[in-house]
Amino acid sequence: MDAVVAGIGAAAATFGGGLAGIALHRVLPDRVTDGALRDMTGAVGGLLTLLTALVLGLLIWSAYGVYAGQVVAVRSLATQFLQFDAALADYGPETAAGRIHLKDDVTRMLTEIWGDDKGFIRRNYGSLNVNLHAREAYLRTLHPSDEHQKQTLAAATDSAKDIARTRLQMAVALTDPVSVPLVDIVVAWAVCIFMGFGFMHAKTLDALAALAIGAIAIATAVYLLIDLCHPYTGLFQVSPRPIQEILTLMDR
Repeated sequence: MDAVVAGIGAAAATFGGGLAGIALHRVLPDRVTDGALRDMTGAVGGLLTLLTALVLGLLIWSAYGVYAGQVVAVRSLATQFLQFDAALADYGPETAAGRIHLKDDVTRMLTEIWGDDKGFIRRNYGSLNVNLHAREAYLRTLHPSDEHQKQTLAAATDSAKDIARTRLQMAVALTDPVSVPLVDIVVAWAVCIFMGFGFMHAKTLDALAALAIGAIAIATAVYLLIDLCHPYTGLFQVSPRPIQEILTLMDR
């Protein structure tokens, strides 16, 4: 779901609901709009406002949790790559070619993660499988000659598995991170609220301005929760700096 399209759709739907309420106010006679129906509309509108605020707040908090989880995963991934490179360096000069290949893998990974959002899960899952098998095959070609090399080889093997595990978790965490039907329900509640606002107020410039401001607020909330669930392509993008920093450290 595109965040901009969803936000514009939410704004149009809520503002349209407000206009529909104003039109309904003009159609019904004054004895109806000023009587018990108006009081009931206000009571139901208050209930829907509370429900919408609670659920929308929880959705945004959940979306931020997805974003924050990816931030932590990227930092963990940077640490694990650095540990893997350090283990190869400690093993001895015979791993120089492996370290060069590892740096190429990290450079390629930046494109795979911070690239097109389409096919993110499939692209990254396939890449981590290929890279994991390649690293395991390379480590099997090493034959430690002393206890130190055995320990560094074991550490490198653990780091390779940790890298694969982290990338898998990053991909799986972005599988349907936001419930589209739940977002649709919350927007429908907002439409009903705006319809009630329009019904309870006459068609004035102030009322239209208030409806427009409210529609923009709903739109930004919907945009925010969807954009946070696309942390590598949206406005609130996870920084690739931790990965970029380790590339410079690998040259040392």
